[in-house]
Formats: sequence, structure tokens, C-alpha cells
Amino acid sequence: MADKNGKHGNASSILPDRATRGIGLEELVHVFWVSGMSCDGCSIAFAGASNPSMEQLQWGTVPGVPKMVLHHPMFSEDAGDAFIEPYRQAAAGTLGAPYIVVLEGSVPDDESFPTADGFFSSMGAGGFGPTPGGDQPNRVTEWLYRLAPGAIASMAIGTCATWGGIPAAAGNITGSMSLMDYLGKDYRSTAGVPVINVPGCAPVGDNFSETVITLLLWLRGVGYPPVFDELGRPAWMFDQTVHRHCPKAGYYEEGVFAEEPGDNQCLVEIGCWGPVVQCNIVERGAQNHMGGCMAAGGACIGCTMPGFPDKYAPFYKAPPGSAISGGISKVYGGAIRRLRRMSMKTGNREPMWDNADEIPSPWAAAKGPRTNTDKFAAYFYKKLQYNGSTHHGNRYKKQPLPKSRDILTQKGVDHSQSVDVLREKVRSREEI
Repeated sequence: MADKNGKHGNASSILPDRATRGIGLEELVHVFWVSGMSCDGCSIAFAGASNPSMEQLQWGTVPGVPKMVLHHPMFSEDAGDAFIEPYRQAAAGTLGAPYIVVLEGSVPDDESFPTADGFFSSMGAGGFGPTPGGDQPNRVTEWLYRLAPGAIASMAIGTCATWGGIPAAAGNITGSMSLMDYLGKDYRSTAGVPVINVPGCAPVGDNFSETVITLLLWLRGVGYPPVFDELGRPAWMFDQTVHRHCPKAGYYEEGVFAEEPGDNQCLVEIGCWGPVVQCNIVERGAQNHMGGCMAAGGACIGCTMPGFPDKYAPFYKAPPGSAISGGISKVYGGAIRRLRRMSMKTGNREPMWDNADEIPSPWAAAKGPRTNTDKFAAYFYKKLQYNGSTHHGNRYKKQPLPKSRDILTQKGVDHSQSVDVLREKVRSREEI
């Protein structure tokens, strides 16, 4: 829910009253990455994080944060049984170190199969016991079932893992769901933390890495409890809408809208849902604090939201509410835009230029004295601007024009000739 100031509530009260201590976080923490129904885009996003980076977390160079031992299907050096062995140890409770479970991709409904052999997504083979046997693939759903209860935190990265995403869209036969749906509302990690959600398709890599270090600092007892909203999202990242910080939002206020993707104006009329979507990509950037959908001219299609994709389809079609809000914006925005241009035109003149009634610029757009309309508008504008204070415009009128103004003309320089700077032959402009 949102309060009267538009800020969303948080679920911090669910966390334990004080930081959890004594869980072995002084040296290192293992991170077990599980890939469900995914495209691996979230892994790429995490690999592109820069503040902090994936490498900094693994090297243990972030002050106060324990070294992260990352077990990842794409980034780990080991393969086969050597790669799966730590997963088996964690599932059996013999790892001997704290660990975090990270799910990328949605959780398929493997329980819908009539036998235990059926699966939609798997990782490794040979069972979950200490000694592998056979070549039957291990269900991803079984890994989550075994790993989540013993984890100090379970995290969902990307919209597929946080809300089900595209694999959970209407018509998909996998019956996919989010990690939160799979584990249930009563799930708590060994540190008392519910499922943490970092949505996005793909998410901002820094959003995930920052959430990890914030969580680890709190678990070590050296940081404040992280604030999450009612859906388990980091509240400091997802409590604002795209539109509030969008670089194109000013165009909406002035009633100017894009007609094609890539146009510089507001994108609402070509399918942007930014006014109702919670996401921080416009101020944080897609990678290394640069880029992002709207900055690149793309409309927001709501990929961080639980209703994505079905509730935001069809893509690139104006949202129903934009007909009313956009229409109103065009009416009052058009008037505001013209008034602002008048103020801009006044602000683009030095007070000296007003006194001389000319602009010393050779550029055509800036030539010419002020019109009577300009002077009339400026008169009443300044009356309001300086009401109750000193009118600097009137004070400046009493100052004489500088005697050095237009010094080259005063010294008799012929501007139709080139300047003989290098003592070469002076040529006329026609000759040049």
C-alpha cells in the first residue's frame, strides 16, 4: 500500500528485531545459483554489475562484507559432479558454512507430471545424495525444495523468478510460478528472512549486488536492517515510478508526445507504462550507470511488475488511461509550453542587450531587437518576479553601456577582410 505521500509501505517488521549474529559470516558465504525457466539474462546482468561488481564480491574486497563463494552453472570453473557436489553438501546440511540460494528463472510445476521422472528444468544428474548414481536429471524444483530451508536467505533475481514472468504468461503449459509462490507465504530462511525479490527483465545488475551486500552487512550485525516493501522488493529501489525520474517526463507535462520509438518526447502514446511502473532504471541506468529503456528511446512495458507480461499487453499500444491524462496534458501543457518559451527567450538575453536593443551574435536565430510583444510580456512578468523585492532590471537600465563594447569596430577593423595573423597576404572574403 502507499501512504498519503505516495511512498509504499515496507515489510521490515517481518525481519528479526536485531541483526542475526553467530551464523559464521565473518569469513565467507556460499551462494548457490539455481537456473529455472530462464534465458540466462539475469546472469548476464549480474556479470555486468559495477557497484559492487560480481568480482568484488567474490574477491571479498567490499569492506565489511564476507567473501562470496559463487556456485554458478555458467561462471564456475568446475563442471559435472565436481560442480554439483557443494549443492549436495548444502542440501544434506554438511556444507559447514552459511549459504544463500539465488533463483534465476521461474519455477515450473513439475508436480503436475504423473511420475517423478518428468521435469521441465533440471540441473545436474544422479540424485541428491552424497554419492551420485545414475543419469536421471535432477529437477530444479527438487533443488529448491532441499536448499531453501537451510539457507540464510533465498533470493529471486529477475521477473521470472520474482513473479513468474514470461514462462508464467497465459497459455504456457509449464505452469510456472515465482519462488515466493513455490515456497509459500510462511517461508522464512534460517535467519528469519522471507523471499527477497529483485525484479526486472533483465534486472539492473547493481540492484541485485547492492541488495546482497546490504543483506550481508545486516546479517553480520554491522548494518541496519534493509527495508523491503510489501512484496519483498528493496524499497529504496522500487518505491518510485519510472515516470517520476524519466528524462522524458518534462515533455509529458508540456503535452508533447513521441510518434515513433526513438523520438525524444514522452513515450506514453506509443505504449509507455512508466507512470504506473515501479522501477529505478532511469536514474540508475542499465549498466555502469548508463543506458536504460527510456534513455535509449524505448517505452516502458512494465517488466518489473508482478502483472508482467499479460497485464501490460499488447506492447507498444497506448495504455487506456493515457487517452484521458494525455489529452488533458496536451491542453494545459500547450499553454504552459508557450509561456515557458517566452520566459526562455527573455532569459537568453543579457541585460546589456536589452539596453542596446541588439544582440552581438552573428547567428541568424539570435538576431534582431525585441518586438513590442516581447517587451509587453517581459514587463508584466518582471512585475510579478520582483514583487516585494528589488527590481534589478530597472537598476540595470541606469547603467551606461560599456565604452569597450564592440571594440573591433571602434578600432576600425574591416570585418569584410581576413585578419593577417601570420603576416601573410590579406585576402578579401570573396577571394577566400
